[in-house]
Amino acid sequence: MFSFTPTDSSAQTSPSQPPTEGEIVFIDRVQLNPTETGFEVLLLTPTGVAQQLRVVNVSEGNNFIADIPNAQLQQPFRQEKPVEGVSEVTATNQNENTVRLTVTGEEKQPMVELFDSEEGLIFSAQTDLEAPSAQGEDEIELVVTGEQETGYSVPDASTATKTDALIRDIPQSIQVIPRQVIEDQGITRISDVTRNVSSVSVRSGFGGSNNDYVIRGFETFDRLRNGFFAPGVDVNPSNIERVEVLKGPASVLYGQFEPGGIINFITKQPLERPYYAAEFEIGNYDFYKPSFDLSGPITSDNSLLYRLNVAYENSGSFVDFVDREEIQVSPTLTYKIGDSTDISLSYEFLKSDGTFYDGLPIDPVAFDLPRSRFLGEPDDSLQRESHLANLTLEHRFSDNWKLRSGFSLQFFNTKISAFRNEFDGVSPDGRTLLRYFQDSDQRNDAYSLQNDVIGKFKTGPIEHELLVGFEYQRYTSDDYTLYAFTEPIDIFDPNYGAPVPTSFDYGPFRNILRRETVGFYIQNLISFLPNLKLLIGGRYDFIDAQTVNQNFDLDGRTLLGEETKESFYDEAFSPRIGLVYQPIEPISLYASYSRSFVPSNTFDREGDLIEPTRGTQYEIGIKTEFLDGKLAATLAAYKITKTNVLTLDPDGSGFLIPVGEVESEGIELDVAGEPLPGWRIIASLFFNDTTVTEGDEFSPEGDTLVNAPGEGASLWTTYEIQEGDLQGLGFGIGLFYLGDREARLPNTFVLPSYVRTDAAIFYRRENWRVGLNFRNLFDKTYYEGSGIRPGDPFTVLGTISVQF
Repeated sequence: MFSFTPTDSSAQTSPSQPPTEGEIVFIDRVQLNPTETGFEVLLLTPTGVAQQLRVVNVSEGNNFIADIPNAQLQQPFRQEKPVEGVSEVTATNQNENTVRLTVTGEEKQPMVELFDSEEGLIFSAQTDLEAPSAQGEDEIELVVTGEQETGYSVPDASTATKTDALIRDIPQSIQVIPRQVIEDQGITRISDVTRNVSSVSVRSGFGGSNNDYVIRGFETFDRLRNGFFAPGVDVNPSNIERVEVLKGPASVLYGQFEPGGIINFITKQPLERPYYAAEFEIGNYDFYKPSFDLSGPITSDNSLLYRLNVAYENSGSFVDFVDREEIQVSPTLTYKIGDSTDISLSYEFLKSDGTFYDGLPIDPVAFDLPRSRFLGEPDDSLQRESHLANLTLEHRFSDNWKLRSGFSLQFFNTKISAFRNEFDGVSPDGRTLLRYFQDSDQRNDAYSLQNDVIGKFKTGPIEHELLVGFEYQRYTSDDYTLYAFTEPIDIFDPNYGAPVPTSFDYGPFRNILRRETVGFYIQNLISFLPNLKLLIGGRYDFIDAQTVNQNFDLDGRTLLGEETKESFYDEAFSPRIGLVYQPIEPISLYASYSRSFVPSNTFDREGDLIEPTRGTQYEIGIKTEFLDGKLAATLAAYKITKTNVLTLDPDGSGFLIPVGEVESEGIELDVAGEPLPGWRIIASLFFNDTTVTEGDEFSPEGDTLVNAPGEGASLWTTYEIQEGDLQGLGFGIGLFYLGDREARLPNTFVLPSYVRTDAAIFYRRENWRVGLNFRNLFDKTYYEGSGIRPGDPFTVLGTISVQF
């Protein structure tokens, strides 16, 4: 039964009357309150705009369903069993401009009346129950929910398909870490986000400035930012909305990447309502970080939106002499041109200045050293500065077809002046570390242009979601470097003060890499039946590259001899095909095949360019929702074969040949969600075996790849008290386990396994939040890859934040 009794006729639309075009109204949050005869659902909007909402009745069966075709919901809402006779209430975004409210009756359709107010729309639901007496109120099962946040489980991700396809419809494992996890865990280094994802481990980045990753056993040094290639760029957590991890080959949409997977950092975007937030974090080792986040409309019609995110960080370290200073400024503008076209311009400036930290020597003797040991010189420095700009345009031709075009510019500079560890650095005496001095200035530029056409159509009863795209990418790396062997250091009794060299053993020399890539790709998500879907696609890449090498006199200006140039040209096709079958709604069974490639840029002894390294993956899995959709899980098994791995030519010529092969196979489980109101959980478990199947003396057959753990697991859970005097008080606990990892090839010693325990306590009151995060609660000594880097000891981080 459907009944409208609005206080203002402008809020009413007859079921047979089609809605008229108008401005989109932003619904800030959804609230459910008890009443004497049932409950009411409030769709809260900015003051005075509720009258603009139009409501269409599309109820059927036991479901009261109301569509609001000129609105957008900030966060989805779901409440089970609000009262007897009603099994569920949900509010979701049906598409980009339609919100759907559903009230599901257990035996029949609930009676719902509509009212409007200054706060928003009010849907009043009545049941057949008599009005409860004061004595009987406690016997009615009723949960009152305030503002709903994203939580830990996210239903969709753009990285896997470049569309808004649901994760459950994608035949490949993809995990999303939302903003809520970043805040609850008090993450100050973005790499810590990935500890929540199976088959992903942290590989400490160059000089301690950034972080790289090992995914399904393969090291990856490149990443995506909002879907664009972003090699080596530092990432500040303050401007990150969520992190998407696509496991397995990603070349079908993004070109040249390692077969283990890819990480896509999604930045914050402008909001249609005024939003002002400030946060201050402070911790031991002289860490402090103020930040603020501002957003909202610039014009009264919400056609021009902005967001500004600014953060400053200053910190010391548990390592002697190591400190860091960083500033990040990220403005974004979005302009809505009518109802069908949006333009967005974003920019990020990031500058860091700190100590170059090379870790401990790759030798078992490192385990005898204190975590605080620094083996460079106190004045070692690493300076990085990056400028990133993105311009995107989206035009909707209709409800089913749209064009998306994006252009990305990235400029980043790195300056190094540091005494560094030699790879085979520890002398036979077991205490003398050989070192060299490096002075370099590196500049990297990346330009990307992407154009996608996305359309939905039918051929008879078969539904299609088609993506056709083109990408042009230009990447330039310019590295001016000089090296000198310098004074060694006693690792057990270091004596600092080695002079900066005035003469050099190598350099100055300059290496320039220019690479242009043109890629064409096509993808079709075909729904033969509502529960049977086929994803098929492929990308063809054309890569044109050139390297230039120059040697200079010690004045750094006079060119010695002629520069040498080498040109490379490669082509590669990367396919993907996968099938998803859903025997019942909450379960998806899938299987997929995909390939990847990475150009070699290397010639063999005959002068022929070596074919790209190829990765081939077979994956099967199950994606499911249980506890009535409150928890989502993915169980996957995979096998990846990486071929054309370069090994040394056995003829002794010093050239390389593509005969190496590596296999990675494993099984992994990821779970995330909110089992009960206020209780959130995200967990993972994996087993992996990454083995050299064809190698040489430097990568012997049967050895395990460096930094590829055989197993790992994580568990992070929080609970926030929902009612009573302690409402808003919350607690969190986390366990992060990583198994043994080989420290080098050939395998000679391992980095030992470890379990790190984290904890949190927080209190949320209205728009204020205070919290304490405890990292490595039991002060466990552990090591991360890329050399030997001790992990953080016991660390305390305090946070206070406010939002308006």
